[in-house]
Amino acid sequence: MQGKAALSKGFIYLLLILGSLLMLLPFIWMLSTSLKSSGEVTAMPPIWIPEDFKWENYAEAFEMAPFVRYIINSAIVTVLSTIGELLTTILAAYAFSRVNFYGRDFIFAILLGTMMVPGEVLLIPNYVTLSNLGWIDQYEALIVPWLASIFSIFLLRQFFLGIPKELSYAAKIDGCRDFRFLWTIMVPLAKPALITIVLLKAIGSWNAFLWPLIVTQSKEMRTLPVGLTSFSTEAGTIYELLMAASTMIILPMIILYIILQKYIIEGVAKAGIKG
Repeated sequence: MQGKAALSKGFIYLLLILGSLLMLLPFIWMLSTSLKSSGEVTAMPPIWIPEDFKWENYAEAFEMAPFVRYIINSAIVTVLSTIGELLTTILAAYAFSRVNFYGRDFIFAILLGTMMVPGEVLLIPNYVTLSNLGWIDQYEALIVPWLASIFSIFLLRQFFLGIPKELSYAAKIDGCRDFRFLWTIMVPLAKPALITIVLLKAIGSWNAFLWPLIVTQSKEMRTLPVGLTSFSTEAGTIYELLMAASTMIILPMIILYIILQKYIIEGVAKAGIKG
């Protein structure tokens, strides 16, 4: 029986390793292509390891477009939208988990129902709304529509529900009001869930492409993912420079995820979400 269990466990590990390699394959190809010459990029059969590593591709890619401006724009949008979503999520999650008001569960059910609406359906209405407000090609268009997330509210609400109600009862006996109880007790206890929300939001905002592409018109307002279009011209796409720029863009988020991935597992596990 022990041999059979070990064999089964080894088979599971083998599948996990193969799955991991399959997931890493696009990143390996991206890194490999970023160090190739233009001839090696289009060579058949494909070349995985370049004969001569073209590190200058990174410098050339950085100079081909105003990436300093793109980095500043992406940083501003990511930081402000993450802070805004965090604030709205904390307040909304506390209201839906701890505050009793008429129609609370019904309103929350409606909000959850909006998650089934594809985001692409809302592109035109949102664009028309922002156009009427005069926010097109402004930071407001990149930030304001993303200051709240139903998924984040749901995640944090589930976490708040797992915190014993006896803490709130004891706090009220000591004269602690709801707002103070939220920020001094609930928020510190919900650190894993909050870090999960921040990390997911930061990665999503940093890598956003479609919405910034729609609402920005000038190079001064472009973010990093939209700036990658600079490597695609009528003459074709410069793949080695495109992959070099993509590597530079993705690397900060990969490092951030590796450092904080344990909080995602802990936050989701404690929130009671399965799937």
